[in-house]
Amino acid sequence: MPKTFLLLCAIYLVAGSFSSQAQTNRFNYGKYNNGKGDTLQYRLLTPDYDTLRRYPLVIFLHGSGERGTDNEAQLKWGVQNLATDQMMRTYPAFVLAPQCPPGKTWENSTRNKTAKEIHQLSDPAKPMELLIALIHQLIQQNRIDTNRIYITGLSMGGFGTFDAIERFPQLFAAAVPVCGGGDITKAPIIAQIPIWIFHGAEDASVDPEYAISMAAALMKAGAHPGLTIYPETGHFSWLGAYSDSDLYEWLFRQRKR
Repeated sequence: MPKTFLLLCAIYLVAGSFSSQAQTNRFNYGKYNNGKGDTLQYRLLTPDYDTLRRYPLVIFLHGSGERGTDNEAQLKWGVQNLATDQMMRTYPAFVLAPQCPPGKTWENSTRNKTAKEIHQLSDPAKPMELLIALIHQLIQQNRIDTNRIYITGLSMGGFGTFDAIERFPQLFAAAVPVCGGGDITKAPIIAQIPIWIFHGAEDASVDPEYAISMAAALMKAGAHPGLTIYPETGHFSWLGAYSDSDLYEWLFRQRKR
């Protein structure tokens, strides 16, 4: 193999790694404390601030593999796509990436894997409770457009995305659950929220039936959700979803109805 080719490959890999690290560093560190001893770590991307404007807020919920206490792992997948030069220039927004503690989940529900059914329990999970309180705190502290609060998440975060909008439907202007699922009995509650669902047709971790049944329930309730099922794709459907320019063009034009 020519040495010139190898050198170019090395330069490309180093440049790609540097770019990824630079985007990660754009997210400021934070820790929310509810005053009762409960905390939630998070990272926050801030737009090029203009005090004459208000900006959208995008909440990103990571998957189960990124749980922890380092306040770093939640930036591994997807959310860095919102921190590129082009995205920050085209769609300036606050981007919130909380980190779920070890052993916890974003949702509080029971799941029948055989019937592919989810039943939401009455109280939110503690991380979700803290997240909602954090969102309200950020609204008070920053120039956030409350008519343009969006939520998205992958895998465990996809389930969390449905859980959030089903519990707090008045808060969100749009939602993008990726390889997740929700309680289909709650579909009428969220029918007014623009939703774009993504999943992989060959997902062995989260059956695509969760996405399909949720979309069907929403349409039955009078909604018009987007549903993208990637063929020949397993659990990593977020690679396609968060690289889709049409998704962002759609997301950032949504306003609370």
